[in-house]
Amino acid sequence: MAHAPGREGDLMPSLPKGLSPLIAPAVTLSGASLAWTTWSLVDLLGTGPIGLTVAAGADIVWASVIVAEARGLRIPAWKANLVPATGWAALLAVAGLLVWHGIRADSIPMAVAGPLLPLGAKVIWALALADMRDPTALTDDERAVLASMERGLTFEEEQHRIEMRRRAMTAERQLAEVDVDFRIERSRQDKARELQRGRSPLEIAPIANTDHGGDQPAITPSMPPLTPAAPPAPTSANMASEQPSIADLARDQVAITTKNSDAVQAILAERPNADRESVAAAVRRARRNADGMKGGYG
Repeated sequence: MAHAPGREGDLMPSLPKGLSPLIAPAVTLSGASLAWTTWSLVDLLGTGPIGLTVAAGADIVWASVIVAEARGLRIPAWKANLVPATGWAALLAVAGLLVWHGIRADSIPMAVAGPLLPLGAKVIWALALADMRDPTALTDDERAVLASMERGLTFEEEQHRIEMRRRAMTAERQLAEVDVDFRIERSRQDKARELQRGRSPLEIAPIANTDHGGDQPAITPSMPPLTPAAPPAPTSANMASEQPSIADLARDQVAITTKNSDAVQAILAERPNADRESVAAAVRRARRNADGMKGGYG
């Protein structure tokens, strides 16, 4: 690591925060390794310039794995990270090709020294990455636990949002039903009042006879009293006004039945001429009122 700035004997310039002084030799060795590997593979393949594609591909794979390790990329498999294993596998493959190239060239020194460049570069990169790693940083397992908790929190938030949407839709449907029942009941009451006014007899006030002219005799105290009119005979309108209303019948039937359909059938049996839709609305309203008195939703 670099010494603190200002200390005596500090010959190395200060590096940006988080960088290791081992990066410089790692980059140098990597460049030399890429050059040696490219030449060796082209010479080994014996295909001329076309061999650069294979050499460049091997170098790109090896360099990409180093970048992935530097960025902390993880590929979990069997509770292990495959990125470092992939890097070492690529390095061993390149080293094997370099050894093969030395043997094909009948050069034992080339076969022995050739793999040292990529192996050395790999080791220096491993040291540099370890030097730049924050010792107080979370481990991979700890980050995985936090990521799992974050995913769970996100799932719960989405679940709560969908549940609130469902409840809002249910409330809107209930309000719509209440509004329809209210409109039906108001229309039924208006029709009932109009029917009642149409069936009621007209009440005409008696007119005093003050005209003594003409053929009609004047009404005097000596005249015999008029015979009181007999009470009107009961009519269907009077009987209907004395009967309990649909709302009263609905309350009575709700108190003795458990299903709205049974209550509607009972009321229609007693009032055959009643509108089924109005009777059903009155039963539903009576049922909600009864449930509200018991502690339910009114």
